[in-house]
Amino acid sequence: MAQAKKSFPQQKSQLHARNLHRSRYDFPQLIKSCRELAPFVRPNPYGDLSINFSDPNAVKMLNKALLKHFYGVDYWDIPKDYLCPPIPGRADYIHYLADLLSLNNDAQIPTGHKVQVLDIGVGANCIYPIIGRQSYGWKFVGSDIHAASVKSAQFIVQANPNLSKAIQIRLQKTPSHIFQGVIKPSDRFDITLCNPPFHASQDEANATATQKLKKLGKALDKTKVVLNFGGQKNELWCDGGEARFVCQMVQESTQFAEQCLWFSTLVSKKTTLPLLLKTLRNSKAVDIKTINMTQGQKESRFVAWTFLDTKQQQAWKNARWNSA
Repeated sequence: MAQAKKSFPQQKSQLHARNLHRSRYDFPQLIKSCRELAPFVRPNPYGDLSINFSDPNAVKMLNKALLKHFYGVDYWDIPKDYLCPPIPGRADYIHYLADLLSLNNDAQIPTGHKVQVLDIGVGANCIYPIIGRQSYGWKFVGSDIHAASVKSAQFIVQANPNLSKAIQIRLQKTPSHIFQGVIKPSDRFDITLCNPPFHASQDEANATATQKLKKLGKALDKTKVVLNFGGQKNELWCDGGEARFVCQMVQESTQFAEQCLWFSTLVSKKTTLPLLLKTLRNSKAVDIKTINMTQGQKESRFVAWTFLDTKQQQAWKNARWNSA
């Protein structure tokens, strides 16, 4: 017998107003778009249709259905055990970046192929470029240090005609670098984005996964922790964790100050923020913005910065977005 139904809001009001995923998942409609989702959908204890969010295969198939239903992506797949991120939160980052660019364009979001975006750590899933391209018509370059991730992302792009001319994937051949070796002398990016590896070790990543599974009410096998959203080493952790990574990103960004209008990165840990802001001030960034986001009970944020002053930003807009 199903338990008494909880009262759930029909709209996820914390998500960005333009986020297509503000409503609760309509599983019958998603199944119409992607029949492969059907075996994973069943009534939960409250009698509502849902999936088992602790099952990596179910989460992967939900993403496939969402991408096909909302973004017109006919082919999408990732290798086993690679990061399969929740799409609503990824979409929020893209929409807030669009708002940021609108500040340089008389409150109008610049759209179309003239807007060039760099995704640092695009991953095997290629989610950010897909959402940005399909939502705003932007062009993307996605970089990654992992050859298998690059191969997977390239295959997704090439398999979808609506993506193939708008997204380019580049291998970062020197893993110790972030922008160096990726940004070419002729490149101009209106904005960069990044979801950095925020753990300092595999043990830390597993501890976080264990905590998530406990919240989902799942019994745990102490000998094996399954990451429901997957993830390889370079996707989830790096030496020094998030703090070291984002501070290095700031330091490298100074070398490309005139090739990018805005740089940005997600910051998962509040404790990282003071160090990042101090590093940015020391780097002489002209403008620094911290944008808060909320997805359900999770609070997150991204930090954006530019080295261009107001006059230079206006010149950038006129040269790139207002040109014939």
